[in-house]
Amino acid sequence: MEQIPILRIGDCLLVSIQVDMHDRMAINLQDSLTTRIVETNARGVLIDISALEIVGSFIGRMLNNIASMSRVLDAVTVVVGMRPAVAITLVELGLELPGVKTALNVDRGLLLIRRQIDDGAEHA
Repeated sequence: MEQIPILRIGDCLLVSIQVDMHDRMAINLQDSLTTRIVETNARGVLIDISALEIVGSFIGRMLNNIASMSRVLDAVTVVVGMRPAVAITLVELGLELPGVKTALNVDRGLLLIRRQIDDGAEHA
């Protein structure tokens, strides 16, 4: 079965989704990612969806679930590279993704994660 690679960058994990995901692959990604967060003590998760042309309701919910699971495991999740058509589709489907932070690109996403981590450290 094809798996999405999860790369470590410092205290963050980078997931670059380069293929159209089917339901089983999305569930495997959730499981693998939560395991890696615990194994690496990751503080941030960056999910790059720039290669996705279509995001349906299932994948939208999966992104929200990953953000929720990461938050419970003390990691910030940011989704980057969302195409305008994907954003429009998510809004039209009524998916608000309240737990998902977004940024335009990987650089901005890493900055957002760093700010979130630093803000959390100040309030601890």
